[in-house]
Amino acid sequence: MKNMEKPTIDIYTDGACANNPGAGGYGIVMIYKDKDCKEHKKEFSKGYKLTTNNRMELLAVIDALNSLKKPCKINLYSDSKYVTDAINQKWLEGWIEKNWKLNTKNPVKNIDLWKKFLEAKKTHEINFIWVKGHNSNKYNEICDRLAVSARNKDNLPEDEGFIP
Repeated sequence: MKNMEKPTIDIYTDGACANNPGAGGYGIVMIYKDKDCKEHKKEFSKGYKLTTNNRMELLAVIDALNSLKKPCKINLYSDSKYVTDAINQKWLEGWIEKNWKLNTKNPVKNIDLWKKFLEAKKTHEINFIWVKGHNSNKYNEICDRLAVSARNKDNLPEDEGFIP
């Protein structure tokens, strides 16, 4: 019988935004070791005309998960407390229980992306790990460079879900 264990992958993500809101981008580095311990790395990024830093941090996670072709065990590294605390501190669960409201009764920001995240994570086992940004973490630094480069490109698309 074939081993059905999920492959393990490390994913690093980062978002960047000029002026917040402003032009934004995200960067992703995905690292996978095959059965022979050979490392495979993929980097990608995307920019948007007008968005926020938190949207870029979250969209990086969503697009990374959606790029996977099969269910995986994931170590997901992010310098965004917004993303990692929403999961690790169970904020997301509370927002859902309160019909996407904060304790202040105000609506949660970026509901469109949080719902996309919930869909994207369904088949994966994800361990969210916060890393300090701009602190010599090799892959976080690569993600940051990718994100800044993406936001600085010409003719960026609209972030359709962004509400100023």
